[in-house]
Amino acid sequence: MRIDKFLHAMRIGTRTQVRRLIKDGHITANGEPVISGKQQINPGSDAVFLDDEQVRYQQYFYYVMNKPVGVITATSDATAKTVMDLFNTTDYRDDLFPVGRLDKDTEGVLVITNDGALSHALLAPAHHVTKVYEAEVTGEITAAQVAGFNDGITLKDGTQLQPAQAEIVEFHEIEDFTTIRIMIHEGKYHQVKRMVGTLGERVVQLRRIKFGSLSLPVGLLAGNYRALSETELTALKRDANQPVTE
Repeated sequence: MRIDKFLHAMRIGTRTQVRRLIKDGHITANGEPVISGKQQINPGSDAVFLDDEQVRYQQYFYYVMNKPVGVITATSDATAKTVMDLFNTTDYRDDLFPVGRLDKDTEGVLVITNDGALSHALLAPAHHVTKVYEAEVTGEITAAQVAGFNDGITLKDGTQLQPAQAEIVEFHEIEDFTTIRIMIHEGKYHQVKRMVGTLGERVVQLRRIKFGSLSLPVGLLAGNYRALSETELTALKRDANQPVTE
């Protein structure tokens, strides 16, 4: 692998900044100064340093984002703003992608990575990775109404859903809406909205607060993201039934 590509991939800087670092003598490989960005290295075994700090190879990157309303869950779009447009230039990589999707008008926890195997495992129906949503729903919804979700309801178009868990959080009498929390184990199109529709009401605001074991981080504002902690990543791999290196 070319050393300039390696340094760029490890987020040392833009391609222009990397070339400048090499030219100014800040980069060494196995103790020898690097004089050309074309120099070939083995990222897994060669010791590359930026001045006195070693640049360690990292193949996969994992982030959690609090997706805001108004952006789409996609890597690119010709007309609409995507979740990848929210990344700063230092963290952005061409191979990053969101795991699953949240609707444009839905906010909440979203995993973004370049680890295709983990993404596939988390989304595989066989693993039943749970998703928890908090919804503001028109009108007064009762516990008796949502109790039917526990048995697995049939949507208006005949789609049979798996059992879900739902509870009433609060009824807001003055504004006439109810906050409910729903845990689902699948990901049908507009599933929560369609579930609420069977009650004769509609969702006016929807937020995903948990994806598998990953809860929406406290203090992570809508539109912001951060790298997953080792603890969070380990838990997600367990959700996906992947091997975990302790």
